[in-house]
Amino acid sequence: MEVQIMTRFELIVEDHVKQEADDLFASLGLDTATAIQIFLRASIARAGIPFSVAHYELPEDLMEAVRDSRSGKNLHGPFSSAEAAVASMLED
Repeated sequence: MEVQIMTRFELIVEDHVKQEADDLFASLGLDTATAIQIFLRASIARAGIPFSVAHYELPEDLMEAVRDSRSGKNLHGPFSSAEAAVASMLED
């Protein structure tokens, strides 16, 4: 049986990103190191990133809604119930 030589490397990420990733992978029964190994092996197997990486633009109406939300304009609510929220959406 061949002995596998292991290498250590460090990855620097924001604390909240690490915590969210740790929580996600734990919910899948994995630790983050194992998840990273899976990513690396899948990358090698596919000779590239194992998922689509692309730039995309949001439709202008959605971008406008994002800008409005960030600036506090054109907001509705709060609502007392889901029915009230749906009724407000249907008014337009």
